[in-house]
Amino acid sequence: MHRLLLLIIVCFPVLLATSQVTFTSTDTAVANAFSWAKVMALHYKAKPGDPVGPWYESALPPRDAFCMRDASHQCIGAEILGMHPENRNMFSKFAGHISSSKDWCSYWEIDKANRPSPSDYRNDKEFWYNLPSNFDVMDACWRTYLWTGDTLYIKDPVFKNFYDRTVHEYIRTWILEPDSLLTRPAYPNAPVPFNIEDNFHRCRGLPSYSEGVHNLKMGVDLAGAMYRGLTSYAAIQAVNGHNQTALTYKAKAKTYQDRIDADWWDENAGLYYTHYTNDHQFGKAEGETFLLWFDALKDTARKQRTIRHLLTQDLNVENLSYLPLQYYWNGHADEARALILRLADPSTARREYPEVSYGLVEAVVQGLMGVEVDARTRTVSTLYRGTGRSQLIDLPILNTTITLTHDPNGSSSIINTGRYPFKWRAKKISQGRVIAYREVDVAPGQQKNVKL
Repeated sequence: MHRLLLLIIVCFPVLLATSQVTFTSTDTAVANAFSWAKVMALHYKAKPGDPVGPWYESALPPRDAFCMRDASHQCIGAEILGMHPENRNMFSKFAGHISSSKDWCSYWEIDKANRPSPSDYRNDKEFWYNLPSNFDVMDACWRTYLWTGDTLYIKDPVFKNFYDRTVHEYIRTWILEPDSLLTRPAYPNAPVPFNIEDNFHRCRGLPSYSEGVHNLKMGVDLAGAMYRGLTSYAAIQAVNGHNQTALTYKAKAKTYQDRIDADWWDENAGLYYTHYTNDHQFGKAEGETFLLWFDALKDTARKQRTIRHLLTQDLNVENLSYLPLQYYWNGHADEARALILRLADPSTARREYPEVSYGLVEAVVQGLMGVEVDARTRTVSTLYRGTGRSQLIDLPILNTTITLTHDPNGSSSIINTGRYPFKWRAKKISQGRVIAYREVDVAPGQQKNVKL
């Protein structure tokens, strides 16, 4: 397996290895925040020569490691900053280490020495693992394919094995069928003899990213992760021509989303519960953020209630790092901007945590500038959510680069500064809805201008 993995990494064409992407704006506060985030994120790019290969810090920094959750949330920020080889290598490692001896888990965290981090792993029977991670990685790989067009993520047998094992053996082994989420045993696949005081026993298969809930049976974020992961799996199957499988898993994904709305909504409070305990009690703690991250809320009124509640919460920086993009995408541009400035402020505790800087880079590019990329049709969509004049220079997408400018009068321009053509879909929004768009083809070296 590992020999095959090395050959794949060598044989696939390497996309743009470095990025000089810059962001300028008449909103100088946001431009300064982006500049800080870019420098900080690039600081976490590893130096050449580490045994693990190309990587960037995406875990608690002293560990010199990358974990499945953080890498899944930093991957598009990394692509924006030219770390395509790092993403390919890191996700190949996660995909390649899934195994039956670990009950179809991978390594939750891998360090620069190319080993499972000792902070989280003792042996294949005793290790720390958060169950949303397989589905999060699967979705991250799909999103990275859409951004780059790199078919490694949808064609390579190592990745396909990871996806297939996750949607079959992983779900079955960890008792994660939709009707089992609230009735499953507390510690399936626990080491024998079991020591509840040992984190590598008790947390070998945590059913949530929330790690501080006592006596946890299920987290709503796991249901959200499964919805998003299976939706991405269905999309991968469709791209590969397996249309019936795609339809099957799209429908299965919906059953998890249905369960979220049916089982987890607290009508009295007008909020979602976030966890369920072995004492058969629902509770609220962390978790709402991930319902947005996984796009698992389809009831518009409930989603907006959730966002308004999050706006009042004092969350840790990991959770906060996901929210500027979500606020932009859900019609809260002012709140997104305020949170960007807050997270970049030197007085903010733990702003150096890697997810923060990568999250801010992504929020500016995908949120404020509204850049979305779809490799299936080689389409770059843009939707400006700012007020002044803003520009991205040398942004890498689809193995080419673009310069994108938005003006406050509704006009935008795009220059294809790379080697490959794409289609540009410029969109206009009003009261949270796209009300107009225009599509144009952009050849290498061309500039196109649109006013909506």
